[in-house]
Amino acid sequence: MILKKPKFWDLKKSNFLVYLLYPFTIFVKINNTISSFIPKKKFTEIKTICVGNIYVGGTGKTPTTLFLYSLLKKMNISPVTAKKFYSNQIDEQKFLKDNSNFISYNDRKKIIKKAIEMKFDMIVFDDGLQEKWINYDIKFACFDSEKWIGNGHLIPSGPLREKVNALKNYHGIFLKTVNEDPNLDYIYNKIREINPNIEVFLSNIEIKNISKFNIDKNYIIFSGIGNPDSFKKLLLKNKFKIIEEITFPDHYVYQDKDILEIIDKANSNNAEIITTEKDFKRIPQNFKEKISFLEINMKIKDENKLIQFLKKKINEIN
Repeated sequence: MILKKPKFWDLKKSNFLVYLLYPFTIFVKINNTISSFIPKKKFTEIKTICVGNIYVGGTGKTPTTLFLYSLLKKMNISPVTAKKFYSNQIDEQKFLKDNSNFISYNDRKKIIKKAIEMKFDMIVFDDGLQEKWINYDIKFACFDSEKWIGNGHLIPSGPLREKVNALKNYHGIFLKTVNEDPNLDYIYNKIREINPNIEVFLSNIEIKNISKFNIDKNYIIFSGIGNPDSFKKLLLKNKFKIIEEITFPDHYVYQDKDILEIIDKANSNNAEIITTEKDFKRIPQNFKEKISFLEINMKIKDENKLIQFLKKKINEIN
């Protein structure tokens, strides 16, 4: 059974559910402690980047992975994207495969060995910061600036895979924003307090195919992603008229009845239907003509800073 992320995970003040579930965070703590003592292998035949998170879902890992892939190609590096195979994440795997050279196995060490055989220069992993067996050359953690670390507690009391102090182990942060000029002083101060040497890169998402839509029409939107708020806010930022939002659990596999209900609502309200590109890949083929999806581009506020950061890190590896 797939569940939606609990709303109390993102409350700024802890409620009784946080304290009720707090004893169960011991299992995450034990797992993280064991992982910290396991010797991790560094691969000298190929360079590795991991784009992961400590906040569960919705931080923009996959668009960031593809952005880095394109950037590395512009830097005359031969990259490949990679993701450990999970049967419930076929949408993300297909998205990466459709937009890049891509490798997937159920073991990340197998992925690395395959990439070496194929003579790629660098692997960009989508997810895997908590991998027990690999010491990546460059480690990025992704965050949504509005969610940040939620209530700051570990799973299941909160949305964190690791405590925020884990940032001392990483090299860079991608901070996804919606507003043009957000006030991020609190987040910056917290990051610098934990790791004064970590680099922070602001990112935002733009709609690539916006000319396809008539924003004077009414829209019903639906999604099954880690952070549906970011999808809705992107549409509102671009002046879409949203009359209803329908959300499903992350990586939800849509059934005919789900889509038929959405289409009926749209017809009753003389509205168009929009979803995300990842969701579009999960809807039954016979409904795709009736549903539109957003194509998105990720933008970095200071791309040159990121290029210089990557060059420096790559030189340190060599």
